[in-house]
Amino acid sequence: MVYITEDMVRRRAEHNEGEIFSLEEVSLHQQNIERIEHLEKWCRELKILYLQNNLIPRIENVGRLKMLEYLNLALNNIEAIENLEGCESLKKLDLTVNFVGRLSSVASLKHNLHLRELFLVGNPCAEFQGYRPYVVASLPQLQSLDGQEVSRSERIRAEQGLEELRRSVQRQEEAYARRRAQEKEEARRSGAAGAEQSRAPQGRSAGWEESEEERQDREFWEKPCAFSPESRLEAHRHLEAKQKTTNLEGEPTPKTPRTLITAEGRALNLNQPKLDFCLSEDEEANSIKLDLAVYRHMDTSLLEVDVQPTYVRVTVKGKIFQLVLPAEVRPDSCSVRRSGTTGHLLLTMPRAVGEIRAATRVLAPASARSSRDLGPDPTPSRTSRTGGAGRYVIGREWLEADPAHRSVVDLTNIVAREGGEGGPLEGRGPLRPTDPSKGARLSEDFVDDPDVPPLM
Repeated sequence: MVYITEDMVRRRAEHNEGEIFSLEEVSLHQQNIERIEHLEKWCRELKILYLQNNLIPRIENVGRLKMLEYLNLALNNIEAIENLEGCESLKKLDLTVNFVGRLSSVASLKHNLHLRELFLVGNPCAEFQGYRPYVVASLPQLQSLDGQEVSRSERIRAEQGLEELRRSVQRQEEAYARRRAQEKEEARRSGAAGAEQSRAPQGRSAGWEESEEERQDREFWEKPCAFSPESRLEAHRHLEAKQKTTNLEGEPTPKTPRTLITAEGRALNLNQPKLDFCLSEDEEANSIKLDLAVYRHMDTSLLEVDVQPTYVRVTVKGKIFQLVLPAEVRPDSCSVRRSGTTGHLLLTMPRAVGEIRAATRVLAPASARSSRDLGPDPTPSRTSRTGGAGRYVIGREWLEADPAHRSVVDLTNIVAREGGEGGPLEGRGPLRPTDPSKGARLSEDFVDDPDVPPLM
């Protein structure tokens, strides 16, 4: 038997930050609950209550919910409408597919002045002759019955024949009560017979392939039975016992852990969180970049990054993303950044062995060089590394020429020697300079010849 506990209600109050005293809506459907309790003490401000598809046989312990506006009790074992007089704000009541056979019990809803919608479809009372006129006449505040609007003319006709409808409904209720008594007796007998049969030893022929458990399960579901609260409880007990047997036979096999690295040491690709990613290579920076589309609003503390020389592994909230890299990288030089707008994770991983690139030499323009100083720059050349990208830029560097070709032109070589041979004139005395500012150099063996005009 399943009970309504505080922990059950608190787990379903996540939208209210786990607080149940101020809870206005709670859903307790499909919990196999067999009794309503504690809600009128814990959740006084409750407005919407979902209790459909349980095993509740009676409406109780909801009379103090003064603010309750909608109560859903569809698919339960309720046989009478009762204990709702205290729900002063009740506007909608859903009792679809229950076992309400006492149609006269709808008169208890007269005190719910705000009741506007009522659903009784699928109940035994809905098959009574005069069912709809009786309900419409008994509840003057009702505006809709089983999803169909109640018109004014329909209400007038129903009120005119109310006394006759009451006598007819009373006779049908008595007949239904007798059938219910028989159904209860048959259910009690079948339950006792089934218990004895389950204790009796069962034989099996040599060629019989169906197991005893399978045969009993097949016979249970194939056996005809009346649609009653007892048959619903019996089916529930049968499923519960089968589930316990399955659990006792053995726990479910745990999932096989994913293989991340083979026995040979080869890493495998894996994308458990189903994230989009982009792997690119930066030739200029000689590195590999991974752009991983991590969830935008996920906290960074839920991410773990592990970079190895041949693969990268990112753990996103316990789920593993692993990718084999196209080249070996240096884990100690990697960088990880996360976008504040998109949430993407960007990993920059420099290559361990890259292409050797020639450094680019930048020469100074000709205008920067002195026409009288063609020698190397006295300041040493400087090498700079930009942004850690691995691209080297060389500073100013002068080219050296042959010293024999960078001296001042010797003007004496333009004077021919005696005999027609070129070269310096020897033994003729020094050359008389005409203008010392010209900076002409005089040879010690130069002899002045008055027949030769002076050089300018």
